[in-house]
Amino acid sequence: MEVKDYGLDLHCTMILEEYRSLLPVFGKMKEVVLEECKRVIGETGLFVATTEARVKTETSLAGKLELKGAKYRTLSDVTDILGARIVTFYSEEVDKVASLMEKTFEVDWQQSVDKRKLHALDSFGYDSLHYICRIPKNLFHDPKMPELNSIPFEIQMRTTLQHAWATIYHDIGYKSGVEVPKEYIRNLNRLAGVLELADEQFSSIRSTITDYRRKVQSLVESGKFEEVELNGDTFRSYLELDPFGILTRKIALINQAEIQKTSSLPYLKVLKGMGFTTLADVESLLKDYSDDAYQLALSQLGGTDIDIIASSVALHDLITVYILRNGGGEKGLELLYTELNGPTSYNAVRAKQVYKSASKLSFMKDLGQV
Repeated sequence: MEVKDYGLDLHCTMILEEYRSLLPVFGKMKEVVLEECKRVIGETGLFVATTEARVKTETSLAGKLELKGAKYRTLSDVTDILGARIVTFYSEEVDKVASLMEKTFEVDWQQSVDKRKLHALDSFGYDSLHYICRIPKNLFHDPKMPELNSIPFEIQMRTTLQHAWATIYHDIGYKSGVEVPKEYIRNLNRLAGVLELADEQFSSIRSTITDYRRKVQSLVESGKFEEVELNGDTFRSYLELDPFGILTRKIALINQAEIQKTSSLPYLKVLKGMGFTTLADVESLLKDYSDDAYQLALSQLGGTDIDIIASSVALHDLITVYILRNGGGEKGLELLYTELNGPTSYNAVRAKQVYKSASKLSFMKDLGQV
């Protein structure tokens, strides 16, 4: 295979030759580093935008040596031959990722740099956290590749907005090969300031929402349902208390049935459509309609051999009784089934059957609806 001549001096050519000889080592390093980064991040449950790694191409390294070759004594002084990048969604997560990297790899603190702290207060400069690391032997070691544990590599950690700006800046500012006028660079830096503010706001909004959810969780757990708006978050927290569990188990005893776990979240839209606005409204539904819901379940299951019921059966029957007791009739039941199952011709048939069965029950007769 013909080796390309880049016209470098002897010193830089020797570094390039060393790079060529160690390419298999860099390939293995990339594999180990990427796998470990994904593993430790995954174990924490932290959700990041990107985890990637690359080995610098020969052409890229030659270009770097041409510009800065005198700066490097050996190949190991070029610390970004292997580069990994972890992109987070929020600025505070950069530090969380950094902590994970510190526990996983050997960090060269003298060469590592937090570029986020290098800018003056009146600057729009914007960059990421860079760690220069090595793979410790207790993490991975191959006697056939002893260099693998001594060669440094770089890990960049930044947010998605930082990454977007850095990518655009690099593309506009460097790839063209033409020096960009200062006024254009200034505009880019002004944009960086906007992105930096956006990063801060995203984190602030997230923190506010997290505090709200914690407050809601506390209110739900303390039973202060009248203070809790009915929405996706609050209903999910409410369901974790298993409020319909007693009624569900009572219904299951009708046939000694097994309870199959199913989600009750689809009923949220139904409850809101019924005009419920707080968790107190759902509590009232449970308190005021439980006896009639059990009576309905008994009429439907009694005399059958059904031995498996959904865990959402209690809520379903409560809503059914609510619709019937408040004059919804067959049409109201049909709308319920359509909301839950989508539009099918069976919804009307089922509504007619349930209404006919329920019409024999005492709560319907008491209302004079039959």
